[in-house]
Amino acid sequence: PMFAGMDGSAIEKFSCVIYNVSLMNCTWQAGKDAPGDTQYFLYWQNSRYSDEVECEFYVTDENGRNMGCRFQNVTIMTEKAYFLVNGSSKVSLIQFFDEYIDLYEIEILTPPLNVTVNCTRDSAGCTITWQPPLTNHVENMKCFQYEINIKNK
Repeated sequence: PMFAGMDGSAIEKFSCVIYNVSLMNCTWQAGKDAPGDTQYFLYWQNSRYSDEVECEFYVTDENGRNMGCRFQNVTIMTEKAYFLVNGSSKVSLIQFFDEYIDLYEIEILTPPLNVTVNCTRDSAGCTITWQPPLTNHVENMKCFQYEINIKNK
């Protein structure tokens, strides 16, 4: 069969976020029916033109099982990235999990930079200025929308 492996042995709740411009974290949970000795391995391909590579920095649980991966120097490409997590066990075959993700959809932007507030004594009020957040992929700064929440004291 194409999806060889025991039902319920593939990972669950796979998710990734990109933060601090170029760092990415992916996490998952062990399959609910995976044998206790199952170890998982993540491979990813940033675009069709990149090589598929294995995770370099695994995050493990107290039993030494890989439950996540930390990535450095991630660049957001225009295409979806491909993620594959397979597993191995001495007890049974483990099903693999795979997913295509648009990386720009999972980027958490930094706050706007250099926020300053200048208030004058006359009725002109205050001027608030800032610079756009640091980002991995937004080239057009007009794309940003800002919301200012002012609480009077």
